[in-house]
Formats: sequence, C-alpha cells, structure tokens
Amino acid sequence: MNGKKALIAATATCWAFAAGAAFANDPGKSDQPITDSVITTKVKAELTKDKTTKAKDIHVKTKDGVVMLSGTVDSATEKQQAEQDARGVKGVVDVHNDLSVKQ
Repeated sequence: MNGKKALIAATATCWAFAAGAAFANDPGKSDQPITDSVITTKVKAELTKDKTTKAKDIHVKTKDGVVMLSGTVDSATEKQQAEQDARGVKGVVDVHNDLSVKQ
C-alpha cells in the first residue's frame, strides 16, 4: 500500500510542476518584469539551440532589457542569426550587435 501512495504522490507532484511551468511561460499570466539576468540566460540558450551560431564564441550582456552581443563569428550570416535569436527572446527591448566577423 505504501508503494501505491508514493506513486500517487509522485504523480501529483509531477502534474503540479507541469502546471506551474505552463503558467510561468504564459505571457498573460504575470505582470512581473523579466530581469536582465533571465534575459541573458534565455538569449544564451537560444544561441546554443541554434546550430548556425557558435554560442561559445558569443558573449551576451543585458542592461535594462538591451542585449549586447560581442565576440567573433565566422560569417555575416551568423552575426545576423545571433541578433535575430536575441530579438526573439521575451523581454528584449533592443539588441546592440557588436559581433566581429572573422577575416
């Protein structure tokens, strides 16, 4: 009987986390501003997910919602893609793209 209760408790916990995550990602559910550190983390995650950018070579800083990209990339296309990835993150006000393209 204890195993069954543990399974039910674990299932309920999983559902609670799933519901919480769903509401946390819903832009209409929160009036809390997104902090610069959260924006920076999300931009880095987007750059990492995008296989056309080398995230390890791109430095990201955020100040008052303005994302600053710096570092060196292989092409103008990669530079543009990194900026596009950053602009797609919720909370980003503007992007300053200071990435240099390797010669």
